[in-house]
Amino acid sequence: MNGFEYSDDNKRYHSYSYYLKKRFGKKVYKVPLNIDLGCPNRDGTKGVGGCAFCSAKMSGNFAGDPRRSVEEQYAQVRGVMEKKWADALCIPYFQAGSNTYADVGLLREMFGAALELENAVGLSIATRADCIDIEKAKMLGELAKDTYLTVELGLQTIYDSTALAMNRCHTYADLLRAYELLRAENVNVCIHLIDGLPSETAEMMRESARTVGQLDIHAVKLHLLHVLKGTALADMYARGEFRTLERDEYISIICDQLELLPPKIVIERLTGDGDRNELIAPLWSRDKRRVLNGIDMEMSRRNAFQGDKL
Repeated sequence: MNGFEYSDDNKRYHSYSYYLKKRFGKKVYKVPLNIDLGCPNRDGTKGVGGCAFCSAKMSGNFAGDPRRSVEEQYAQVRGVMEKKWADALCIPYFQAGSNTYADVGLLREMFGAALELENAVGLSIATRADCIDIEKAKMLGELAKDTYLTVELGLQTIYDSTALAMNRCHTYADLLRAYELLRAENVNVCIHLIDGLPSETAEMMRESARTVGQLDIHAVKLHLLHVLKGTALADMYARGEFRTLERDEYISIICDQLELLPPKIVIERLTGDGDRNELIAPLWSRDKRRVLNGIDMEMSRRNAFQGDKL
């Protein structure tokens, strides 16, 4: 097992739930929040229309209502989650949009207030790499001295040609600059990758995982590409310009990627959640449990563990 005790639930990879339980001694879950900071790829600063795959809610379909305060959003989500985990700890998760796309003073105030929320033991902040500069990295570094902080950078692919086709208005070089600024301040970095982007082959997806695995990152999120109503990607799909991955293809690619990621990297996610009211394809992704079970079964069939093919 590469010298690593992966989990107590028979996972063959370094699961996020296991990492959090080992670090904090009990169940920890994220509370998704929406502070409506927008995105430079929508307001014209970097581009308009957003990324081709991004929903109108800017990947915050399951986050709180931005018309409510952070405290109200947090209480609402916890009220639901406590029915399942009554004694759990929480990580406020600034999810929707680009959550460092604001003045440093405002960000410091909002993030600091979130740390004062009941049972909060850390922060997760999702953003674009081009919304990180030296001043923001230093502010985040100060927060990281006192709490478990992770900054999630939406990369999706290392291939700039794919990013251009998806209207990312963002390059791999941008990612590396932000990563270096954050790591210089000892801030944990989590990188997001999307499998199934138009024109990408399985080998390209493996190479994205292999490449980011060589960085000094804390965690990775591996997502499935969802075609959602109202997106530019939906128009491309309707015109027959690409096909989505089949379940078995996706499971195989995920297992390949896990074998290429160092065991120390925490796997925060192995598939995404598409809003059922907006999801066009692939419809098989609605059965998330079946996908995750399929990944476990394939890793077992291979007798494989995270990092086996480094």
